[in-house]
Amino acid sequence: MLRITDLRLPLNHTDAQLHAAVLQRLGLTPQQAEQLKGFTVFKRAHDARKKTAMQLIYTLDCELTDPAHEAELLASGDAHLRPSPDTRYKVIGHAPADFYAQGSKKRPVVVGFGPCGLFAALILAQMGLRPLVLERGRAVRDRTKDTWGLWRQGVLKPESNVQFGEGGAGTFSDGKLYSQISDPRHLTRKVLTEFVKAGAPEEILFVSKPHIGTFRLVSMIEKMRADIEALGGEIRFEQKVVDLQIEDGAVRGLTLETGEQIEADHVVLALGHSARDTFAMLHARGVYMEAKPFSVGFRIEHPQSLIDAARFGPNAGNPLLGAADYKLVHHAKNGRSVYSFCMCPGGTVVAATSEPDRVVTNGMSQYSRAERNANAGIVVGINPQDYRQDGKTEGPVNPLDGMAFQRIWESRAFELGEGGYRAPGALVGDFLKRQPSTVLGEVMPSYKPGITLTQLQEKGRTVLPPYVLEAIREALPAFGRQIRGFDRADAVLTGVETRTSSPLRLTRGRDYQSLNVRGLYPAGEGAGYAGGIMSAGVDGIEVAEALGRALLDG
Repeated sequence: MLRITDLRLPLNHTDAQLHAAVLQRLGLTPQQAEQLKGFTVFKRAHDARKKTAMQLIYTLDCELTDPAHEAELLASGDAHLRPSPDTRYKVIGHAPADFYAQGSKKRPVVVGFGPCGLFAALILAQMGLRPLVLERGRAVRDRTKDTWGLWRQGVLKPESNVQFGEGGAGTFSDGKLYSQISDPRHLTRKVLTEFVKAGAPEEILFVSKPHIGTFRLVSMIEKMRADIEALGGEIRFEQKVVDLQIEDGAVRGLTLETGEQIEADHVVLALGHSARDTFAMLHARGVYMEAKPFSVGFRIEHPQSLIDAARFGPNAGNPLLGAADYKLVHHAKNGRSVYSFCMCPGGTVVAATSEPDRVVTNGMSQYSRAERNANAGIVVGINPQDYRQDGKTEGPVNPLDGMAFQRIWESRAFELGEGGYRAPGALVGDFLKRQPSTVLGEVMPSYKPGITLTQLQEKGRTVLPPYVLEAIREALPAFGRQIRGFDRADAVLTGVETRTSSPLRLTRGRDYQSLNVRGLYPAGEGAGYAGGIMSAGVDGIEVAEALGRALLDG
């Protein structure tokens, strides 16, 4: 197979034009077309820098009938022709008996069934290791009902919500499946392939920024759960881990909230970034962890049509392009970085709290991305010294201080929202003028249970730290110069966005095990090693492989 990269064609090209361009790149005339046995699209992106002359950019894998011609092309020095890499996933090649003959016959345990836990369990099951999965929340369909109960009725179930339950926080998101992680082994391809097997559209294998959306994710997760169970795995819901047994520096078992004890020598901790009580338990048990940076801010909403026009110009609405997204960064004068986070085209702002009397926002889109508004987090980076709680200026920061900091501002948001999990909100124009908002404009906020218009910063009553608000206030006009209308007066800010990533890292070694507890494998976003569905899934694969190697080595 031969790979063609950077093949560019007009946005509205035909299939015949694509075929002709492939032949031309391969040095074949139309009369030699039979030498091209076929080709597949590996990736398709777009170049929107010239809005009146947008292009699609292809990476294609081609099969030729003449090996000599293929060798000639590879020797030509054309930087856009190379052998097609083998992107197939290779699972560790040993039978279950080989693993169990080497060491413990106890089943590996996966704690958490979000994207990381899902793929860790799947790989372990595909190895024949019959993993036991413990998920504190409910199965995905029950969990969906509970989540809608918060959004529609203001009723929170602390163990079944946007953060906890089958599928993890990624279930109620845009379903983004792209990442900037280094991927020399093509593990992202494994993630995408498993999702397609579970019912995702095949286009996620080749579009540059694949996404699925919440409704499709629900049925896909159920299918993947069934695959794990068919391979001998077991998934148990509403099983909250409340303690960890450690002997001589190694994990020996888990205690559930029911009092049940589970023996285990190998435990994957795929907790997610909101498992605050579990983090506190691990800290009390002496598991090594560190404070880490994260970000806080607001959700901002604009008409999706505004973003489409700014990004695509006259091509806005083209079905190949879909709803436009954006990525923005500003370095403020106070030294803070302000950036867009988790941008959701054609989506909604959602209530994402997991604790009573606190307000947290996030963004979500369906596969169609057909809602009226675009939304994104506009967040500011903070570091451990910003959130330390002991009043000191030097020395290590308590790893749990980030959670305490988040809780302060989530509780403040609940207070300013005036209860019922309503969120404090303001118009961009009023925020820039430091005045309260009283009336909405054309942009209707999508957050449910609803927003309470207020002033986001006033003496003695600020919704986030002043340095965060000042940085965002400086950044919005700068973003307006990049996307015309971004700082329009009636765009809506909804607070607060505090759970951009885990506030701590469960530090691990090169063998993926905890630095001070053998057999404990911190993984995914909650452990500080991923950010989003794709990177969490890849981390789950790598951790499962490491666990498999440890079992084989005995």
